[in-house]
Amino acid sequence: QVQLVESGGGLVQAGGSLRLSCAASGGTFSSYDMAWFRQAPGKEREFVAHITYSGGPAYYADSVKGRFTISKDNAKNTAYLQMKSLKPEDTAVYYCAAQKDVGAYDYWGQGTQVTVSS
Repeated sequence: QVQLVESGGGLVQAGGSLRLSCAASGGTFSSYDMAWFRQAPGKEREFVAHITYSGGPAYYADSVKGRFTISKDNAKNTAYLQMKSLKPEDTAVYYCAAQKDVGAYDYWGQGTQVTVSS
């Protein structure tokens, strides 16, 4: 069983930056692809970014491409989401997720709130 704990959320002005962290425990972190999702009030959860288990290819939603960067440090059992040029529409609860095989994500964190003020 893998436990994921997000941190790093907060309140930031538009144009600012934040780095989210996702600390993993209880499994073989290096064998999992990692992803970030977000859910804004009244909206469905949406995909933000995904990175392969080795920290290799990464994939992004069009809405964040060029502004967000996903990474993972297998030595620290931690995934990151660096967010720059933040916009009010980026306001959401951000969740990290772990995927062992192709298909559904197997484990989810509890989420961290990101609020971007205009």
